[in-house]
Amino acid sequence: QVQVVESGGGLVQAGCSLRLSCATSGRPFGSYAVGWFRQAPGKEREFVAGVIGKGDNIFYGDSVKGRFTLFRDNVKKTVELQMSSLKPEDTAVYYCAAAERWIRVEKRDEYDDWGQGTQVTVST
Repeated sequence: QVQVVESGGGLVQAGCSLRLSCATSGRPFGSYAVGWFRQAPGKEREFVAGVIGKGDNIFYGDSVKGRFTLFRDNVKKTVELQMSSLKPEDTAVYYCAAAERWIRVEKRDEYDDWGQGTQVTVST
């Protein structure tokens, strides 16, 4: 089983930036499909961004397009989520998920392994 570990959460003010990192153990080249989701209190887990393959196929949820950027760091073997122009409504627990085959990255049920999540809080 692949272990998924997120890092980089924290408390920031609105308009600021934050970077999250996702590492998957047991995969020397990183997992084939990696996605970021978030869940705010009382809401469903929402797709944020995902990548398939080496890094050319990247997808974003509508609420973060133009503000968040996802990319693979092939040296560190991580998937990074750079979050800019943060808003209070971005406050949530952010989860990273991984799969070792082609999947629809926006479908949370298609992932095999999940991290424990990292809290992101954006203050006004």
